[in-house]
Amino acid sequence: MPINLDLYDTGGFYDEMVDEKGGIRPPYQKWADYFSSCSIEKLQNRHHFVEKALLSLGITFNVYHESEGTERIFPMDIIPRIIDNAEWQSLEKGLTQRIYALNLFLDDVYNDQKILNDKIVPRDIVLSSPGYLTPCIGLKPPRGIWCHITGTDLIRQKNGRYDVLEDNLRCPSGVAYVLENREIMKRAFSTLMQSCNILPVSEYPSKLFDLLRYISGKNDAVNAAVLTPGIYNSAYFEHAFLARQMGIELVQSQDLVIDDGYLKMRTTSGLKIVDVLYRRVDDVFLDPTAFNSDSLLGIPGLFEVYKNGRLGLVNAPGTGVADDKVVYAYVPDMIRYYLKEEPILDNIETYLCSRESERQYVLENLDTLVVKVANEAGGYGMLVGPQSTVAEREKFKDLIEANPRNYIAQPTIPFSRCPSFINWEIEGRHIDLRPYILYGEKIDIIPGGLTRVALKKGSLVVNSSQGGGSKDTWVLGC
Repeated sequence: MPINLDLYDTGGFYDEMVDEKGGIRPPYQKWADYFSSCSIEKLQNRHHFVEKALLSLGITFNVYHESEGTERIFPMDIIPRIIDNAEWQSLEKGLTQRIYALNLFLDDVYNDQKILNDKIVPRDIVLSSPGYLTPCIGLKPPRGIWCHITGTDLIRQKNGRYDVLEDNLRCPSGVAYVLENREIMKRAFSTLMQSCNILPVSEYPSKLFDLLRYISGKNDAVNAAVLTPGIYNSAYFEHAFLARQMGIELVQSQDLVIDDGYLKMRTTSGLKIVDVLYRRVDDVFLDPTAFNSDSLLGIPGLFEVYKNGRLGLVNAPGTGVADDKVVYAYVPDMIRYYLKEEPILDNIETYLCSRESERQYVLENLDTLVVKVANEAGGYGMLVGPQSTVAEREKFKDLIEANPRNYIAQPTIPFSRCPSFINWEIEGRHIDLRPYILYGEKIDIIPGGLTRVALKKGSLVVNSSQGGGSKDTWVLGC
C-alpha cells in the first residue's frame, strides 16, 4: 500500500513538513516525493534495518532510576528533520552570539564581577547557584575560553520562530548519536540522500581534536584524553565513541595521577604527561581536594595543576553556573550588556519563583505552566501542568514555597511537530533541536545537531530517559 501524505494531520501545531495551507514546505519536497512512492512495507523494512544497526553498533544510554535494567538502545526515527540553509545560517549567528556572551559572563563572574556590580544580574542569584564554584574565583582558563563545548536546546514555536529552551555548558551529551544516526541513514536511504545536498556532520571529531590541541597550547604532538566516570554513566557510549574517533585515550580517575606537578596517565611504558583533558565528569567531582571531598571519580590535586597552567580542561570547571535555569533567564541581558547587541535568539518567557509576584502567579497557575528545578537535567524534577494531577501540583506548590530560588516556570509551549514513523503509520510528534557549538580558535557549529523527538503521543518531553528518541537532522546546502 503506498503512503498518502494527504492524510497526514498536523494537529494544529507548527509542522516542519506541512505548512498552514496543507502544502509541503520546500525543504521537504524531495523527501515527500520519495516517500509518496514508497509502500508501508518498504518503510517497515527500513525501520527494521535501522533498529538492527542501532543494536549492532551498541548505540545505548543508561537509565539510572529503573531497576529492571539500565541499558537501552537509543531509538531513532527514520524520518529526518530537514532545515533549509537560510534558516540554518540565522540559527548559527544567534548561537554564536549567545556563546560569546555566556563566555564573557563566566569570565566576569569569576573575576571582575562587573555585571553583578552593575546589577544587571542579581548577585545573590549567581552566588547562590550550586554551579558557582568559589575555588574558581580568579581563574583564567587557557585562551580565555570557559565553554569550549555547548549543547543549546532550541524549540520552534507555533509562529515558526526558534527560541532557546536551555543552555548546557558542563558536559553536554548526544553528539555521538548525531554522527551515528547520519551513518545509519546513509545506508538506509542512500538513493534519497544522494539526491539531496545535505551538509556533512562527519568533521565533528576532527574539529573537536583541533579544539583540544588549541587549548593545550601545543602545535606539535598533543597528548589528549577523554575522562569518563565509567561504564555505568548514561553517556558512556559517547565517551568511548568520541575517544575512538579522535584516536585518543579513554581514561578513568584510576588511570591518572599527579606527579611532579603534572597530570600523568599510566601506560605500559610508564607515566605520560596529559596536555589536555576532555572531561565528561561533572565539575564538582573532578577533584576531591578542591570540590566535593566525597568524590571517587576525580583526581586529587587536578585543579591545582590546572590553575598552574600545566593542563587544559574542556570544559573549564565552573561553567555550571551558566547551566542554572534561573541564570538562563538573564542571558538576553548578558548579550545586551557585553556585546551591545539585541539577542538574535530569544529565551522562552520565564517566571522566577524567587520573585514574589512571579511566584504567586506560578502557584496560582500550576495547571497551565511547566515548572522546572533550576539545576536538574534529563527531564527530571519537572511538572508539566496540563498533564499533571492535583496531587502532583500540590507537591510542587510545597516544594516551591520551601525553596523558591530553586524553581522556574514557563508557559506550556506547543513545540513544533515533525512527521514520524509510528506503529507503521506517519504521525506528527513534538521535537526540539540541540546544536553543538565548539569554541576553540573560532566558533564551529555542527550543521543541524541532535533532533530529539517525543515518541509518546501528545508528550512534550523529548529526553531519552523519559521515552524520547532522535532523528537525523539534515541541513540543506545553498
